[in-house]
Amino acid sequence: MRKFLVLPLTIALLVTITALAGAAGVSNLVNTGSPTAPFSQNKQNEPSVAIDANHPSVLASGANDNIDMEACNAGNDTTCPFTNGVGVSGIYFSFDSGKTWTQPTYDGLTARGCQGVPGPSDPACTPVVGPIGTLPWYYENGLVSDGDPAVAFGPKPDANGSFSWANGSRLYYANLTSNLSAVRSEAGFKGFEAIAVSRTDNAAVAATGGAAGKAAWKPPVVISKQSSTTFSDKEQVWADNASSSAFFGTVYVCWAAFRGQELSPNAAPAPLQVGVSHDGGDTWSVQQIGAAANNRNRNPMDGCTIRSDSTGNAYLYGIGRQGNDAFEIQSISTDGGTSWSKPQPVVGPVTQPGISDPNTGRPSIDGVAGARSDLAPAPSVDIANGAPTGAGASNRIVMSYVSGEIAKPHVFFTESIDLGATWATPRAIEGATDRGYYAAPAISPDGTNVYVVYNAFTTPYQPTTATPRSLVGVFMQATATGTAATGAFAEVHRGTAGDPRGSSQNNLVAEFLGDYVYAAATRTYGVAVWNDTRAAADCPATDAWRQDIATGGTTVPRPAPQQDCAPNFGNSDIFSFTTAP
Repeated sequence: MRKFLVLPLTIALLVTITALAGAAGVSNLVNTGSPTAPFSQNKQNEPSVAIDANHPSVLASGANDNIDMEACNAGNDTTCPFTNGVGVSGIYFSFDSGKTWTQPTYDGLTARGCQGVPGPSDPACTPVVGPIGTLPWYYENGLVSDGDPAVAFGPKPDANGSFSWANGSRLYYANLTSNLSAVRSEAGFKGFEAIAVSRTDNAAVAATGGAAGKAAWKPPVVISKQSSTTFSDKEQVWADNASSSAFFGTVYVCWAAFRGQELSPNAAPAPLQVGVSHDGGDTWSVQQIGAAANNRNRNPMDGCTIRSDSTGNAYLYGIGRQGNDAFEIQSISTDGGTSWSKPQPVVGPVTQPGISDPNTGRPSIDGVAGARSDLAPAPSVDIANGAPTGAGASNRIVMSYVSGEIAKPHVFFTESIDLGATWATPRAIEGATDRGYYAAPAISPDGTNVYVVYNAFTTPYQPTTATPRSLVGVFMQATATGTAATGAFAEVHRGTAGDPRGSSQNNLVAEFLGDYVYAAATRTYGVAVWNDTRAAADCPATDAWRQDIATGGTTVPRPAPQQDCAPNFGNSDIFSFTTAP
């Protein structure tokens, strides 16, 4: 195990707190095209965000977006299923540094017209080709976009395969995908879920939607190696965006490949996989990172993230268990992803916050039937690589994650100033009343400004669904100078709190907020996206049913959300904040 270096904290940096606390900025809704009702069309979560380093006012965001799902009243009014064949990979654009957002409409397979009426007399919902608020070209290629969105901008290659910012910028959107048809002869790949990557070289046209916007996207490319038992999950994407890099333009996607979990819960090795493309995403090579073992002594890595420095070294991080403890684990490639170092623990041990929920069997930290917190300790990372040119790069690596006991899960920040060789002792940075949930950092390309966004609960664990809960998004900022430790973090924005009981899994048994938040930065501003329930309505009928499940009862009837709840029940949203003036 590597030695964890404690970096010195300079007092001079602390004087910036007052100035940062007064920083101006703008908070806005990202999923601007999604409705406030009905459930589950009003459900969005798991946001990601990326900035075009060569055009820093251009941003893209992805999220799980149920805009095209059937309403609960379609068919059985007490069920709100994911409609077979309908995609959920939402895409949103900003061209003013995150101050305003647009959500384009394309055409594809949709069930948003399946509204139904009260009562069980509706026929089964049959999706049709029509307007969609998610990625295009999946239905046409026999695929379904299944969420877990990840976005990154890089340079566009020319006809000879050479990368230059002069060629333009390319947006990569990675997500899960499944086969549209259940007929084996019509399947595009083996297994349950694969990883696909969509691309556009013209964000401005793609953002307009319609036929022209759709034509601006390339068809998705399935990049994961699949067997009949593979469930690929939790991918992240990165494009080497510093022209000083020896591997400028290389694209990396990491994910966990669960092998057999759909067949047996006791036999699910899940090694991390890394897909690498040197031709702008046309073709990919795939390598396994670390062992596939899943036993009492070693669990494979999960919850990955990947970045590159100004010279082209690529850094992969995930969370993995060794013996009785879990650690943040690092693997490095110095040859453009051809080979990777043996995964090594660099930060930890870390603790998964939460207790097993009686309704889902998964850990939750806000209360009974609460949102899952499985991947709260998973590392989120950024590197000051000097993009777009590499000029002024400090190559400081910053990491954040959530860890701790359920009474006070902390938002931890740590960093490395020596290319991952040593790491600072993690420090808690969340507000005094905040119980951390998910977190993500960003650092300016010159390494001078550091940002962290996190979701947090401001109420203690609730043993009953009858009492209110509070979820909030928070954005923090600090400064860094030379090789000194990053200074103290100051809160620059606190979102409007909402009750997470108003969010929901589609099966209604518990809340749902997804597994991550995201941040990005330029030399002049930082931006963040998070899960938000300010516009969601709590539903007492759903609360009572969830509580009945938790206590083993069978007397409370299953609710019909469109009859028994307010119209905006389930209305979780994606909000953003930017420090751009």
